[in-house]
Amino acid sequence: MAVKIQTPSGIIEIENEVIATIVGGAATDNYGVVGMASQNPLRDGVNQILNKDNFSKGVIVRQQDNGVAVDVHVVVGYGMKISEISKSVQARVKNDLNVMLGIIATEVNVTVQGVRVLGD
Repeated sequence: MAVKIQTPSGIIEIENEVIATIVGGAATDNYGVVGMASQNPLRDGVNQILNKDNFSKGVIVRQQDNGVAVDVHVVVGYGMKISEISKSVQARVKNDLNVMLGIIATEVNVTVQGVRVLGD
């Protein structure tokens, strides 16, 4: 499914894979985030950290009337303050979607799927 944006020149469709890649990159660039996790850990592997090619497995995109809602599943580093990491991920995802695609993220829900000791 694609997100559709109406412009004066016509309709622009942006695939969810593109949005998931940008969201995953924005999330993993935050200090304290070890990587992306699958939204379905039993099917894809409980301890698997997703690479750039699989970010769409850890991101859910839903189109709403006034923008998009995004669910992000991450793994954080042990000893980090989860609330601060989550706020940072939310802010970065909203900013990157707005700057790169012109999409307004009305919701960014961060789910911490696990905690990893850095170096593992």
